[in-house]
Amino acid sequence: MHKKYVVFFRICREFLLGVLTLYKSKKIKQNMSKVSIIGAGNVGASCAEYIAMKNFAAEVVLLDIKENFAEGKALDLMQTAALNGFDTRISGSTNDYSKTANSDVIVITSGIPRKPGMTREELIGINAGIVKTVMENCMQHSPNAVIVIVSNPMDTMTYLAKTTSGLAKNRIIGMGGALDSARFKYYLSTALGCPASDVDGMVIGGHGDTTMIPLTRMASYKGVPVSNFLSADVLDKVKADTMVGGATLTGMLGTSAWYAPGAAVSVLVQSIVCDQKKMMPCCVALDGEYGQSDICIGVPVILGKNGWEKIVALDLNDSEKAEFEKSAAAVRSMNSAL
Repeated sequence: MHKKYVVFFRICREFLLGVLTLYKSKKIKQNMSKVSIIGAGNVGASCAEYIAMKNFAAEVVLLDIKENFAEGKALDLMQTAALNGFDTRISGSTNDYSKTANSDVIVITSGIPRKPGMTREELIGINAGIVKTVMENCMQHSPNAVIVIVSNPMDTMTYLAKTTSGLAKNRIIGMGGALDSARFKYYLSTALGCPASDVDGMVIGGHGDTTMIPLTRMASYKGVPVSNFLSADVLDKVKADTMVGGATLTGMLGTSAWYAPGAAVSVLVQSIVCDQKKMMPCCVALDGEYGQSDICIGVPVILGKNGWEKIVALDLNDSEKAEFEKSAAAVRSMNSAL
């Protein structure tokens, strides 16, 4: 009887080892992607951390103009690998774009962050030159990469990247809508007194304090419209809080937020790298969609290995259409400063 148990346990052990070996082999084959992050400040380092923690990329490269800054951030993050159980390799470099060669996705966070009282729009003159130079350097080494723009003002920087790079429009994506929607869901969940994961909501339009459009009419709590639970006054407050979500944090922190932006980037990048086909609002180039052309602005898209693969048409009512047109006009006004 004892021998039978021994044989049984040996068979089980060999079977489990075989399954584990097969799983690791498959994981290694799938996990060959490379993500480069330009700008190793708070937002860039947070992006790298979340991407590594999710373990979907083989390599993350941090690059910064400050001597040894990206190298130090990368070393610090790598020393958490054993603690957090990720296999992603993180490296840093001081302004050596050759280290980013053959990236599948490049995230651009470069530029100065907002200070208290400063709008995203006030950053145009400084950050435009930075983003243009970064784009040129990145394209030399990773001509097939999908570009994710985080630098502010994000809509205008996405438009700049699209018009100056010559890349196919589906390979240039601005991150703002994913972040704004996460903040919208947080404020909705707080008002509802429920987990944020139970709430669905979307923010479209420009990534600005006065240009974003939280779609309260379409928001839901486990599939039920939130208007069934919250009054119009409460929903108006949720909308207002969402629109100044970034400015609120800037006032508290003395600089731009970084945890939520980093997490938003990681979700967006994962959908691209892993070809997940997730729908999320992103800043993309429109060519007649939503009645707009020659503009980059936030609308829902499907994200996969080719970048954004489809723009999703929402059935906006007259009030929402008017808000979107107003938002587009404000974004165009900012673009004229380029």
